[in-house]
Amino acid sequence: MDTSTKTTTRKVMDCRKMPSEKNCSLTIAGTEEEVVKVASWHAINDHGHTDTPQLREDIKRSLETE
Repeated sequence: MDTSTKTTTRKVMDCRKMPSEKNCSLTIAGTEEEVVKVASWHAINDHGHTDTPQLREDIKRSLETE
């Protein structure tokens, strides 16, 4: 692994920290863009949320730095 390459800050979305009746344990990590994309898909397809800009903003605000 080339350690001289600048590393990107990884963001984390932990579904356990979100209100849910499913007791979901999924954690998603990656760049902010990657996590928002995958977490949005997950929220829509597994939790029944509607795909809106507000959903993506809410997800973005909930991200934590790894």
